[in-house]
Amino acid sequence: MEIAEILPFIAGIASFLVAGGLAAWITKQPSGTKEMMDISNAVKEGASAFLKREMKIIVPVAIALTLIIGIFLTPSNGIAFAVGAALSAVAGIISLKITVKAAVRAANLSGTGLGQTFAMAFRGGATVGLAVPAMALLAITGLYLIYPDPITIAGVGIGASLIALFIRIGGGIFTKAADMGADLVGKVEANIPEDDPRNPATIADNVGDNVGDAAGMGSDVYESYIVTILAALLIAALIGAPNFFLYPILIGSSGMIASIIGVVIVGSKNVTDVMKPLNRSFYVSAAIAIGLNYVLITQFIGDSPTSYALFGSTVIGVILVPIIQKITDNYTSYKKGPVKEIADSAKWGYASLTLMGIIKGMQSTGPFMIALVVAIILSYAIASGAAPEGADPVLYGIFGTALTAMAMLSLAGIVLSIDAFGPIADNAGGIVEMTGMGEENRKVTDEIDAVGNTTKAVTKGFAIASAALAALAMIQAFQFEASHVFEGTLDYSLTNPAIIVGLLIGGLIPFIITGQLINGVSRAAGKMVDEVRRQFKADAGILTGKSKPDYAKCVDIATAASIKELWKPALVSIIAPIILGILLGPTAVAGLLMGSLVTGILLAYHLANTGGAWDNAKKLVEMEGEKGSEVHKVAVVGDIIGDPYKDTAGPALNTVIKLLNTIAIVFVSAFVAIIAL
Repeated sequence: MEIAEILPFIAGIASFLVAGGLAAWITKQPSGTKEMMDISNAVKEGASAFLKREMKIIVPVAIALTLIIGIFLTPSNGIAFAVGAALSAVAGIISLKITVKAAVRAANLSGTGLGQTFAMAFRGGATVGLAVPAMALLAITGLYLIYPDPITIAGVGIGASLIALFIRIGGGIFTKAADMGADLVGKVEANIPEDDPRNPATIADNVGDNVGDAAGMGSDVYESYIVTILAALLIAALIGAPNFFLYPILIGSSGMIASIIGVVIVGSKNVTDVMKPLNRSFYVSAAIAIGLNYVLITQFIGDSPTSYALFGSTVIGVILVPIIQKITDNYTSYKKGPVKEIADSAKWGYASLTLMGIIKGMQSTGPFMIALVVAIILSYAIASGAAPEGADPVLYGIFGTALTAMAMLSLAGIVLSIDAFGPIADNAGGIVEMTGMGEENRKVTDEIDAVGNTTKAVTKGFAIASAALAALAMIQAFQFEASHVFEGTLDYSLTNPAIIVGLLIGGLIPFIITGQLINGVSRAAGKMVDEVRRQFKADAGILTGKSKPDYAKCVDIATAASIKELWKPALVSIIAPIILGILLGPTAVAGLLMGSLVTGILLAYHLANTGGAWDNAKKLVEMEGEKGSEVHKVAVVGDIIGDPYKDTAGPALNTVIKLLNTIAIVFVSAFVAIIAL
C-alpha cells in the first residue's frame, strides 16, 4: 500500500485519538451537584429512550434495504449501504453522548466565568467534530480500496443519507414539539422563564436539543462528507485518470489534520468575545488545509498545469466556507442589522415581526446563491481550461466543482466543532436555570448560546452549500451512468417533455417535504401543549413550586409523536426518483434531481436563516432587559414559529437532495431492467 493510501488512515486515527483525549478530559472535570446530575441523567435517559425506539424502526428497514440492494442490484452496494447506514447511526449516538456529558460540566463551570465555560462547551463540540468526519473518511477510504469502482459502492451514500434523514426528522420533530410546547404554555401563557423547573416540558426540551441539534447534526455532517467524497470519486472514475482517483480522499486527509490543529489552539484564557477564538481556529485550519492540499497534489498526483488547476478548485472551496459564514452571520447574529430590525419590529406586534423575519430570510438567499454561482463558474473554468490534451474538458470542469465541494467538507471537523458547542451551551443554560444557580451564571451560558445559534446557522449553510455542489457532480455522474446503462445518447434538452416533467416534480418535492415536517411539528406540539396545560390545571402546586411536574410524560409524548412522523418525507425521497425513472426514464429523473436542487437549497437556506434570526431577535430583546414585556412575548412567538424552520425542515432538505441523487445513481440499472420488461 502506497503512502497516499495510508495517509487517510493516519489522519483518521489521529483525529480519533485527539477526540478520545478530549473526551477523557471532559470526563475528569467535576460534574456538579447531585441536583445537577439528576437533571443531566434525566436528559440522558430521555434521549437514550428516544434513540432506542427510533432504532427499533430504523434497523429493520436498513436490514431490508441492505438485502434488496445486495441481491437485486450489486452485493458491493449492499455492503456499502450497510456501512453507510450503521456509521450514520453511530455518528448520531456519539454526538448525543458527548453533548449530554459536556453540558452538565459546562453548567458547573458557569460560575467561574466565560472562559472556562466556553472551553468546556467547545471541547465537547470538538470531540464530536473530530470523531464524526474521521469515521466518514475511514469508511469511504476503506470501501474504495476494497472496491475501486465508485459506482459499485454508491450505496454507502444511500445508507448514510437515509439514516441521517431519519435521525434529522425524528430529532427535529421531537426537539421542536417540546420547545414549542414549553414556550407557548410556559413563557407566553404562564409567564415563567425558559427552562423553569416548574414547566413539565422543560426536560423534553433539553432532551430535544440533544436528539435534534447534536445527534441530528452529527449524522448530517457525516452523510454530507460521505456523499461529497463519493461524488468526486464518481467523476474521477468517469475521467479515467487513475492518478486523480485518490485526490478527493487526500483532500479529506488534509482537512482532518488542519481541523485537529484548529481545535488544539483554542484556549480558555482571556475570552471576552466567544467568536474571536472560534474565528481564529477556523482561519488557521483553512490556511493549513490549503497548504497541505498543495503539498499533497504536487507530491502524490503530479506537477502539471492540470494538477495546479485542480488545486485551485480546492482553494475556492476553502474560501467559500468563510464567505458563507459571513453571509449567514450577517443575517442571523444579534449584533447585525437584520436581526436588530426584526427585534425592533416586535414593537409593532406579531404580524410585523413575522413578516420582517420572512423578508430577511428571503433576502439572505441572494448573496448565498451569488457566492455559489461564482464558486461553480470559477472551479469549472479553472479545471476545464487545464484539461490534458485529448481529454474531455467538461468532465474536468465538473471534477473541479466536485473538488471544490470536497475541499469545503474537508473542514467539516473544525466546522462541526464550532457548531456542536451550541447545543451544549443550550443544555448548560437549562441546567443552570432549573437548579437556580443564579442570574450571573445564566448570563454566561446565554452569551455562549447566542453565539451557538449563529454557528448552528453557519453549519446549516455550510451543509446546504456542500449539498448543492456535490449534487451537481452527482447529477452529471447519473447522466453518464444512465447513458452507459441505456447504451445510447439520451436527450437532456429542454425540448424533451420528460425533462420538464422531472423539473416540475423535483421542484415540488422540497415544498411537499417542508409542509410535511412543519405539519408534523405542529401536530406534535399541539399534543405537548395540551399535556402541559393539563398538568398545570390538574395540580396548582406545580406553578407554586410545591409539586413536581411529570417530566417523563412529556418526553414520552414527544417521542411517540416524532416516531409517527418519520415515514412520509423518507418515502417521498426514496420512491419519487424510482417511480419517475420507471415511468419516464432517466431523463425525467435528471430533471427531478435538478429541480429539487434548485428549489431545495434556496428553501433550506431561507428556512435556516429565518429561524435563526427570529431566535436571536428574541435573545436580543432579552439582553435589552425586556423579559416579560409585551415586546418579549411577541419575540417569543417569532422564535416559536422559527423553531421548525431552522431545526426541522431546513436541515432535512439538504439531506433529501443528496438522498434523491444517490437513490437515482444506484437504481439506474433497475430502470432499464424494468423498462425492458
